[in-house]
Amino acid sequence: MNLKPFQINALNKLFEACEDDYTTHIVLKSPTGSGKTIMLTRFIKDFCRQHKNIVFIWLTPGKGNLEEQSKKKMDDYIPESHTKLLSDVFTTGFEDGDACFINWELLTKKDNIALKDSERENFEDRVNKAHREGLRFFVVIDESHQNNTDKAKVILDILAPEKIIRASATPKITERDKLIDIDEADVIAQQLIKKLIIINEDFPQKMEDVDLVEYLLEKALKKQQEIHAEFLKRNVLVNPLILVQLPNSDDSMKKHVEEFFAKNDITFENGQLAKWLSDASEKINLSGIEKNNAVPVALIMKQAIATGWDCPRSHILVKLRPQAGDEPTTFDIQTIGRIRRMPQAIHYNSDLLDSCYLYSFDTTFVSQVRASLGDKAVDARLLHLKDEYKEFTLQKQQRKDVETGDKRDIRKTTKSIAQYIKKKYSLSNNAEENKTRLETEGFEVGSKVVDKAKSGVASLLSHLETEQNDFNEVDFFSEVNTHGAHGLAYKHAVHVIGKEIGLEYSQANTIVRKIFCNLPPFTDKVLKLPIRDLYAFVINNQDDIRYAVREAMAADLSGEEPSLGLEQIVYHDFHFPQSEIMTYKGDVPIQVEFTKNVYGGYLSSAIRSNPEKKFEKFLDSFDKVNWWYKNGDKGEQYFSVVYLDNGAKQKLFYPDYVLDMNGEIWICETKGGFTTTGHSEDIDIYSSKKFEVLKQYVKENKLHGGFVRYDADSDELFIATEKYSEEFDANCWKQLKDVWKR
Repeated sequence: MNLKPFQINALNKLFEACEDDYTTHIVLKSPTGSGKTIMLTRFIKDFCRQHKNIVFIWLTPGKGNLEEQSKKKMDDYIPESHTKLLSDVFTTGFEDGDACFINWELLTKKDNIALKDSERENFEDRVNKAHREGLRFFVVIDESHQNNTDKAKVILDILAPEKIIRASATPKITERDKLIDIDEADVIAQQLIKKLIIINEDFPQKMEDVDLVEYLLEKALKKQQEIHAEFLKRNVLVNPLILVQLPNSDDSMKKHVEEFFAKNDITFENGQLAKWLSDASEKINLSGIEKNNAVPVALIMKQAIATGWDCPRSHILVKLRPQAGDEPTTFDIQTIGRIRRMPQAIHYNSDLLDSCYLYSFDTTFVSQVRASLGDKAVDARLLHLKDEYKEFTLQKQQRKDVETGDKRDIRKTTKSIAQYIKKKYSLSNNAEENKTRLETEGFEVGSKVVDKAKSGVASLLSHLETEQNDFNEVDFFSEVNTHGAHGLAYKHAVHVIGKEIGLEYSQANTIVRKIFCNLPPFTDKVLKLPIRDLYAFVINNQDDIRYAVREAMAADLSGEEPSLGLEQIVYHDFHFPQSEIMTYKGDVPIQVEFTKNVYGGYLSSAIRSNPEKKFEKFLDSFDKVNWWYKNGDKGEQYFSVVYLDNGAKQKLFYPDYVLDMNGEIWICETKGGFTTTGHSEDIDIYSSKKFEVLKQYVKENKLHGGFVRYDADSDELFIATEKYSEEFDANCWKQLKDVWKR
């Protein structure tokens, strides 16, 4: 299994927590689609390989035979693993390295006829025998949001586990828990889940005399056909699936849905319609439905669909609203999660394919989706390019060799990081002097790892939070153990440092050792630490090193500068995409159309940054602007320019806007503005490099361009065209309306 960087990071944290004597309760908060089962099964395999007398108990909730699904996944991922079900435990007991998948409800429900009392006693006997043989239990509680661990306390008391790992997309977290939180942004960046969930695309603001159920289903079916056509165009065998969620208490709507699909020749008989309801007779055409090229186009379901069910080709959810008097369905993030996975675990550089779609008149459900997913849940509409702009052409830059251009020059990267750290902290070529200087800057330099804690007295429990600022900070020093917990901590720290600039662990480790260790040789060394001191230095100062590494790639460094690498740049014709999905705020009461945009129906409430909003309003009202286009920020279909960072890694810059100002073509990038004191709010550390390549591009192509920023003090927009400055320099930044009126 080739794990993603965020998965490796999670595994390192799991190892660290499970090897910490003071940590017993661990929570893995893992977004739907992030590969939770892959991570946990790999962790179990690696942990059992490095530790003896370990048995993992994987507890699952009672619906859907999830324990069997999870066992099968581990058998598929790791064929040499020692997996068991409860029946196997009854037969052979527990053995070192076992991973036992058990439906916890079978053991805890008194009235559950699946187990006889003698079998429950047999389970307890097997556990007691394992304890006598020196086996140690670690428990994984899967889908822990569905498992009330108080009710499961009986089984936990019997097992007496050393560690309990609770895993869920929506876990309940207590103060005792060690939280390992996987950032959803990392899962999206690694292309495992879709970028956006688009809500009620192209809905009009008013509707009259409409059959609401048919309206939603027609929208969903049209979108399914559109997505399927795009997959076929790309020769990708994915048949996108519509999920139709019925209200739990309303069976009349089920007939309505079935009749709609029958009118469109989508039936149970021809295999294109499937159903998954609680009654056995209501489970139709489910075999193999999860496969990307499966026949069913739509699946009728209720909320109680099996926990843990994965169907990555699910693209569209129709959530039907309960009738008056019915109990509203409880919002379940798992339901949304079913349509968020990418069918091939890659993005397609297509808004259409890289998004999932929700259609619903259930306002409560929609508002809960928005609250849960934040800026990933958006209102949207499909815009079409106006005819008069279909022939417009620019030359866009792309990397000639994506694989070569995406790699770093490790020599230049190492040199740039060393130079930047010396420049930032006023260091020299004398390692001993540098050690003293770094210590005065707050770095821990020595042979011991430092852990920090607070010490003090609070009069009341309620005062703990308010009084802790008065507590004393206590430092705990421990000698480095390069093969134990500190070895893992060092690897984790180096991995995090390297991740900042896209380096593998081995590359990041080489750079760290060249700059800070006495070996291997390197002319620009900052420190010359022995290996044990290096471990302590990296662990103690992980964040400071990480920030410095990131900043070094963008800094203005004297000495050798990387060339623009023009031999590795290719040019292609760029045309405005024929259609674009525009995300906007649907709850804005007045929706104004910006008529100068190259797309029809472009709204003023489009989701944009504050500088972009101000710039778009200016563009649409400024009399000399004839038309304007908002560029995308990623993808081959958008306009791009190539630049290099200080590690000679090629990057693509997507300027925000292309526009016609009085017959002149301008390319503009908006940046964070200036505060009332004139300080920069631009958080893009590569702004100066992007400015230089844009300046070069417009000069070579006889165009115009610049960076635009908003000044809060004057409430005006300013533009830089000749040179870039982070601060508000009047020689650099000119008022936009004055520049364009000339």
